[in-house]
Amino acid sequence: MTKKYKLNLKQALFIGLVAAAGFSGCKKYLDTNQNPNNPASVEPSLLLPTTQAALSQVVGNSFQVFGNIWAQYWTQSPLASQYKTMDQYASVGTDFDGPWRNLYTVALVNADLIISNPTSSANLKGIAYLMKAYGFQLATDAFGDVPLSQALQPTKYTNPKYDSQQAVYDSVFVYINRAIPLLNATNSLNPGAQDMIFQGNMAQWVAFANTLELRAYLRLAIEDPATAQAGIKALYATNPNFLTADATITYIPTGGNQNPFYNEEVALGGTQNVVASSTAVNAFNKNSDPRLQQFYVIYNNPAQDSLESIPQGSYLAFNQKIVSTPSPLVGARAIDPTSATAPVKLISAAESSFLQAEAVARGWATGDVPTLYKAGIAASFAATGAGDPTAYINTAPDGILALNAAVSVNDKVKAIITQKYYAMCGFQGFEAWTEWRRTGYPTFFVQSAASIIAAGQMPLRMLYPNSELTSNLSYPGTVPIYKPVGWGLANP
Repeated sequence: MTKKYKLNLKQALFIGLVAAAGFSGCKKYLDTNQNPNNPASVEPSLLLPTTQAALSQVVGNSFQVFGNIWAQYWTQSPLASQYKTMDQYASVGTDFDGPWRNLYTVALVNADLIISNPTSSANLKGIAYLMKAYGFQLATDAFGDVPLSQALQPTKYTNPKYDSQQAVYDSVFVYINRAIPLLNATNSLNPGAQDMIFQGNMAQWVAFANTLELRAYLRLAIEDPATAQAGIKALYATNPNFLTADATITYIPTGGNQNPFYNEEVALGGTQNVVASSTAVNAFNKNSDPRLQQFYVIYNNPAQDSLESIPQGSYLAFNQKIVSTPSPLVGARAIDPTSATAPVKLISAAESSFLQAEAVARGWATGDVPTLYKAGIAASFAATGAGDPTAYINTAPDGILALNAAVSVNDKVKAIITQKYYAMCGFQGFEAWTEWRRTGYPTFFVQSAASIIAAGQMPLRMLYPNSELTSNLSYPGTVPIYKPVGWGLANP
């Protein structure tokens, strides 16, 4: 009987770093059977929480703060300084060394080790393929062209080439298609508690695979509509189930298992570095949206259900103002220890419904757009504890009124993506910023008042990390922050 282990996040990441070190170290150590750093000695199931924990570090920390600032949910606090360069669009390559390392040398390497290990069960390999697909999509959505075909093979390729975003997306679909029969395999050893997301529930993983595939095809909807349409039609021909529950990693207050962004806030001395941006707050207020008081802390005028925000990047102009903060619900209230238990959402139930609504609105899938649209709003309300969404859906300017008024496909997509933006506040900042880069919606973004780049320019990609500049001879050169990735709009 195989022994089961349950790791906390720090233990999981440590094992991942050990495995990665085994592949980056000297060959003489790899040849030593007794070497404790040899990844071959690590039980494959122990590498699954490693992979998932590393992805949560990227999605829930570095990409979370960049995404929430660039999606204009949050802005730099006037009373702090940690993220000024983000609001200035003045990031440098070293800002991305950490997430690149977590993606490549921990998450993707260990997913690959699971897949290549002959002792891995079919179910375990299926999940690993999905983590590999998710990780590579995350990397290319952030950086554009990235190492793929020569990546994860440091003993063979010391300077892995950068593959096109199209090639990376092609691989994402391949990995998902390889995963599904493995997830459906009968008599396979189930990873159980080693799976930090669904605890070995294979039906949930199949729904995750279908939802991830739909997300990936829709990412190509404007750049390559023929491929997107064909892929979505083929997906729907399988009568797929999609996620109806959040795909999350959950946390507890102790033992190294806290929300990763809150962990960073604690490491920075509990300083509240991010506050409410007027871009998002004004949009929520326009709709009298009850989720506003769930996403942000309302402490200035609680009797009036109001809060204080500042325009994006205007921290210098309001250097004496006390501004409302993001709430502990999203893990971003530095002085509130309940932030520690905020989940990291890899894909949310609300996002799943909005993805389906867009596919149907474009005429590429079957279903009812208003029903899916309302389901997305309802899922967001349920996830935030905002109460009954009926009144909001029926009366808010950006609710069903906006969808019903939409005549063209683009107008319908605008209504759907705008609602997706509200649902992703705080939890899925990177995805909200990414959807804006893809579609140009919502349309109320403004350039940061602190911007150092030209008027009208906005951040449309993350920069390649400095570690690639200094160690990879195939480094393609610095690409400016305002240049879109392959599927992105030049002027959202």
